[in-house]
Amino acid sequence: MSEPTLVAIIGCTAVLVLMLMRVPIAVCLGAVAVAGFGWLAGWEPALGVLVDSPIRTVTNFNFSVVPMFILMGSLVSASGMSRELFRAANARVGHLPGGVAMGTVLACGGFAAINGSSVASAATMTTVALPEMRRVGYHPGFAAGVIAAGGTLGIMIPPSVMFILYGILTEQNVAELFVAGVFPGLLAIALYCITIQAVYRAKREWMPLVQRADRKERLDS
Repeated sequence: MSEPTLVAIIGCTAVLVLMLMRVPIAVCLGAVAVAGFGWLAGWEPALGVLVDSPIRTVTNFNFSVVPMFILMGSLVSASGMSRELFRAANARVGHLPGGVAMGTVLACGGFAAINGSSVASAATMTTVALPEMRRVGYHPGFAAGVIAAGGTLGIMIPPSVMFILYGILTEQNVAELFVAGVFPGLLAIALYCITIQAVYRAKREWMPLVQRADRKERLDS
């Protein structure tokens, strides 16, 4: 086994062990990366990177978009917009077979178009949609899977923080990347809804039907 392969195996194992010990993920990745680089290239270059890289990254104006996305997600969550998105989607499709699950996917897509983060989309919709799906009798595992799948829309539907970072690192046009993400994002939403329908036909007991929202509620949504 080559030395780089051995370092990679030990590094991955060390990251998992540290995370199981509840060490913050940023510390896990940083410590293991510096240790692995020091093993392969020497400790002096590794310590040099440790001194230089954090300052260079933190002071890079291009990366100021990341905390702004976090702030935008916090404002959306605090304003209750995520809950309103779910209510609006649920009022429209909730009465259909698998409708609450499809409403969750649509709400994830709407939240992704505001926030741009998969982790934030999944975490927010967990607090909003999961209790509702559990309340109407949805299978717990299926409900969690729907939210996890819908959360992936966060990095695909523009504006996406990952598109911006990719554009910065590869010197690509960010606006063009945003446009390129629209159709795949909508296609993913459609395919998720089709998958929900397929699961409903196989496991109807996982997704009980719910009452149709009244006309006023649909209009308000």
